[in-house]
Amino acid sequence: MAVRKILKIGNPLLRQTSEDVTESEIQTKDFKKLIRDMFETMRHAEGVGLAAPQIGVMKKLVVVGQDDDNGRYPGTPEVPNQIILNPEITPLSPPGEGFWEGCLSVPGMRGFVERPDKIRMKWRDENFQEHEEIIEGYRAIVLQHECDHLFGVLYVDRLKSTKLFGYNEDIDTAGKLLD
Repeated sequence: MAVRKILKIGNPLLRQTSEDVTESEIQTKDFKKLIRDMFETMRHAEGVGLAAPQIGVMKKLVVVGQDDDNGRYPGTPEVPNQIILNPEITPLSPPGEGFWEGCLSVPGMRGFVERPDKIRMKWRDENFQEHEEIIEGYRAIVLQHECDHLFGVLYVDRLKSTKLFGYNEDIDTAGKLLD
């Protein structure tokens, strides 16, 4: 296993659409190593999720997982470890109250994003088995954020206001006042 370099905003790969993962490639040693490396990279960076494009692999692959004591997002619920291939998300609610999102590809910054807090997600797992689930709350926010990477979208593209974006040490994430 290895910690991979995480690409930062400005790298053109982060703005590209990824390719679907095929059933034949999930059975390779390289693919299994990629998944292990992604989990290790995510944990090393104290992330909640990591999309393959963030390490320069242009495939529709996301890993997520967070204990309930994550230092970057205190007070958020646990997110189970999960491998997601070729996801499709359908919003089932209008954008919710919003969340101060951060991203391993936009280090040291946060921005306020309003996303639907109830979604239907279809995906394949690491065995290429199909799944469909209605997901709500924090986990729905995390999955939307990570899956956006597969289509070249970063959370900064979804900011409610540029006034609600800044460095972690300078931004007041306790409130949502615009002025």
